Amino acid sequence: MKIHIDIDCFFVSAVRIIEPELENLPVAIGGRSDTKIFDKEAKNQTVNFENSGSFVPTFYKAYEIKDDDIDAFKDKDGRIRGILTTSSYEARAFGIKTAMSIREALSLCPNLIIKAPNMSLYQELSHKLHDFLSLKIPLVEQASIDEFYGDLTGWVEDDEIPEFIDALRHEIKRELKLPVSIGAASTRYIAKLATTYAKPFGCKTINQHSFDRFVNPIKIKDFAGIGRSMYEKLTSAKIYTLGDLRKNRGIVESFSPYAKELYKRVNGTVDAEIKTTHKRKSIGISRTFDPLFDRGELKRRVHVLARHLSFAIGKLDVIPTLFHLSIAYEMQQKSHKNISLAEIFTEQKFDALCTKLFYEADTQRRLRVIRLSISCSSFTRDSKKELSLIGFHEEQKMHHLTHSLQHLREKYGIDSVKFASEM
Repeated sequence: MKIHIDIDCFFVSAVRIIEPELENLPVAIGGRSDTKIFDKEAKNQTVNFENSGSFVPTFYKAYEIKDDDIDAFKDKDGRIRGILTTSSYEARAFGIKTAMSIREALSLCPNLIIKAPNMSLYQELSHKLHDFLSLKIPLVEQASIDEFYGDLTGWVEDDEIPEFIDALRHEIKRELKLPVSIGAASTRYIAKLATTYAKPFGCKTINQHSFDRFVNPIKIKDFAGIGRSMYEKLTSAKIYTLGDLRKNRGIVESFSPYAKELYKRVNGTVDAEIKTTHKRKSIGISRTFDPLFDRGELKRRVHVLARHLSFAIGKLDVIPTLFHLSIAYEMQQKSHKNISLAEIFTEQKFDALCTKLFYEADTQRRLRVIRLSISCSSFTRDSKKELSLIGFHEEQKMHHLTHSLQHLREKYGIDSVKFASEM
């Protein structure tokens, strides 16, 4: 059997470990795009590759105690900005939901305690849980910062699994002070579904005898993998529950090849292996900010984002060959530009490339910009592209400079060395 382990209200549970007085109180963790990255005195920027998940950025500002209150979400004019990344069950009783604006949440629950995110703490606890699970289960896959899969096949007998996962969740709570919920089933997809109905701090095992009774009444929107487009197709065919989906195989499979796979997942007839390691296929950075028209300032911000992304690429030790820059404007307008380039990676060339992409992507110059995004993919280790030999020796010199800058930033911080274009 496969099991799925999910930390309940992870960010809130984490802060309660270091501030136990918050137990049983309505608590929420705020989140806001770190626009301080663009401040000329920016500092304490950190990069993370190891864990991912909702509201887990690759780049983030290191936690500071003085930021740990509502003031962290006030702008220069004193306006409260940002959204909630998660909230406690006590807060949810007031109708508070993930991604709700902080202002709306406070209107629903004036006594709501807002805490700033502490990514370093989350990473530390996530690592501890992964290490702990690795001692208890032969194969453990970390799906996100707060989500894990395990394979108990040949390790625990099926009839002993309910007792095993119940003891496991209590041991995790006792040893790490983290409340988790655990679902068990013949496939990872049904195990994840079971976890949803085990929360909070519960466990649920779905076997062959309970499969139909459990799966059939569940609404299609609650099954991981059914997005908006698939949801609309299913509901247009009057398919509202997983039981409806299972009874309409022909209709479902006619939608797309993915729909055929989805049908098998819901029926528990297909599964995926537990992967103990994941290879990163892309890296990106983006920031949302107040509407900005000044193209000079926007160009400066592109330089800042390029420097951070260059540092991340150096940490990964890869050579990307596909580059993408996108712009989001006010009035829901968007634009983007791609370029494919198989050459040695240097920060100077990457910075110039990002500037070029920005000029080409900026097609709505009468509008103000609200978001900039840069990403890189198709790393040479995974693609069949060969590096160009044109200007190879000159590029090697610049590559050595990039390496030296990387070393300085590794030692003194991402913001320790900046180019004049950022000032």
